[in-house]
Amino acid sequence: MTDLILRPFTSDDTDWLVEQHGQLYARDEGFDESFGELVRKILVAFNAEHDATRETGWIAEENGQRLGSIFCVSAGKATAKLRLFLLTPEARGKGLGKRLLTTCMEYARSKGYSEMVLWTHESHRAACALYRAFGWTLEDSKPVRSFGVDLVEQHWRISL
Repeated sequence: MTDLILRPFTSDDTDWLVEQHGQLYARDEGFDESFGELVRKILVAFNAEHDATRETGWIAEENGQRLGSIFCVSAGKATAKLRLFLLTPEARGKGLGKRLLTTCMEYARSKGYSEMVLWTHESHRAACALYRAFGWTLEDSKPVRSFGVDLVEQHWRISL
């Protein structure tokens, strides 16, 4: 991945990110359209009201092709929330997830957050393994019915 860059998310990335989440999660996990709708709602709110001094998102690109994303948003004065961590299939297994996660966590530290949290599903095994390898702790896990499928929802936390 020689020409790989991480650049700031812009509102022009919204439709692509909604489409990628919707398509990939439908294909890989059977999620219904409500997942893409949730991603759009998150991004519309981010575009309209995020605090640019404490919140940001990144898009990974190689030769102009978008390959992934990650966001750091506020969940309180001392707590940052990791959101919308995504890698397209062609980007997986190349260390890009580690780079995105490192960038997001370093950003949170630099903005004075003392901890980070995230919400995910047990079925996202590669991401969960990465969180664990970076020192995140699984705080809570419970069965839910979301996005048209039965899932195990997880909440993770790390001190920065």
